[in-house]
Amino acid sequence: MTRRLFASVPVWSIAVPVLACIMLAAIWGLAPGWFLSAIAGSTLIASVLVAVHHAEVIAHRLGEPFGTLVLALAVTVIEVSLIVSMMLAGGEGSSALARDTVYATVMIVCNGVIGLCLLMGSIRHRTIGFRVEGTTPALAVMATLTTLTLVLPTYTSSTAGPTFSAPQLVFAGVVSFVLWGVFVFVQTVRHRDYFLPANGQSEDAHAAPPSGATALISLVLLLVSLVAVVGLAKVLAPSIEAAVVGAGMPHAVVGIAIALMVLLPETMSAVRAARSDRMQTSFNLALGSALATIGLTIPAVAATSILLGLPLDLGLPPKEVALLALTLLLTSTTLSGGRATILQGAVHLVVFAVFVFLAMVP
Repeated sequence: MTRRLFASVPVWSIAVPVLACIMLAAIWGLAPGWFLSAIAGSTLIASVLVAVHHAEVIAHRLGEPFGTLVLALAVTVIEVSLIVSMMLAGGEGSSALARDTVYATVMIVCNGVIGLCLLMGSIRHRTIGFRVEGTTPALAVMATLTTLTLVLPTYTSSTAGPTFSAPQLVFAGVVSFVLWGVFVFVQTVRHRDYFLPANGQSEDAHAAPPSGATALISLVLLLVSLVAVVGLAKVLAPSIEAAVVGAGMPHAVVGIAIALMVLLPETMSAVRAARSDRMQTSFNLALGSALATIGLTIPAVAATSILLGLPLDLGLPPKEVALLALTLLLTSTTLSGGRATILQGAVHLVVFAVFVFLAMVP
């Protein structure tokens, strides 16, 4: 029975996570040269492909939007653990690490991922449709959370600088977690139909769903793959940082590069869904990832900061606030119509290019 069970899981989808973890254990704590970095980078990309495969198996078994929620939540939990561990380690820029990560995630998701999905989907299907009743609530939650956690700290008067006082930090953490929890409840229980594909179809509609045991194996292998992705991204960070410094670019580019690597599984899965004319699934992945990042990161770093007395900068500088406001306005315009074309995708990608360019040339 065990042999028959594992026969339903491709060999490569088992071997790659195991080899990636072996690679991660072998180079953890080392400063890999260019050769090892190239191998680690290739292993990371392979782990991303495996993560996407297992996420789609789980999504097929559970149905929407639970499958996309599993991938978004798994990536975010590991990412939050990585942020907290780096905060505890200290170092230059650790007080602004959570802020920079949340901001980069929102910009990458709302401009890069959504723009790429819109572009790829509209190239293949000309005009793509999605459920407004599912996308606009997600954007409303995102606008509220980003304003509360990334903009307001700059304008409060209880403390100097872009920070919250301890009571304000507790309040922001609780509100962030509660609002994210309410959104997940609405998405999965109360109004689940709002987040189903607009055309009611799936590329797996005519295929039998995998067994519960197969889905469980895929869940375990998905978590292993995600651990490998985030771990290898952290190991490769010094090499990326050296390349960035060697090119004379600002240190902020390192955070963007790491965020891009961590978001690769969700990005690839979202693009595949868009090409299959399942734009709502793409939005569930993209927006769900951004909301989970804010809803889980802020409470975690707030608790860490208060309990251990670590400094925590949350407020964004004026330039970043302007880009964030433009992103929220653009995304609300795109998601309010229920249909999109290649034009909206191009506009989002242009704003993403501006974000990356200004990070490299501030």
